[in-house]
Amino acid sequence: MLTVNLHAVELNENPMPRGSIRVEFPLHSAVGTASVAAVLFELDPGSELATHTDSAEEVLLVLAGEGEAHVDGETALVRAGELAVVPAMAPHGVRNVGDTTLRVLGFFSSSTVVSTFEQPIGPEGERVGVIGAARPIMAALAEPSTLAV
Repeated sequence: MLTVNLHAVELNENPMPRGSIRVEFPLHSAVGTASVAAVLFELDPGSELATHTDSAEEVLLVLAGEGEAHVDGETALVRAGELAVVPAMAPHGVRNVGDTTLRVLGFFSSSTVVSTFEQPIGPEGERVGVIGAARPIMAALAEPSTLAV
């Protein structure tokens, strides 16, 4: 049996266009799951998880704090103990609108997830991430007009 102690998960700091996010993916195919993945992330007050799409449906469980989630054009407040469902490929993001750290656990319906951000999020212009690969992958995404044919 695979188990994860959420209190022991070490989160990695990553810059976002508005603030930064502390994040880790404790469950995915590269650690032995067959059909699910999970993400644990934290946002400080005012910070925002940038708008992106995921290749798999996601359920967000707010563990602590208060956020504003936007999913495919809809916006809602989410608080500790509440869930939000994000359909696969729906543009979405979360902003911490509270006074304390927003802590969220997300569950994906696939053990490998491709995330595509609307804006570059990393130091080298990364926009696409693959979770569940042997090693997490982040890459810059060329504009379609510059791709070789």
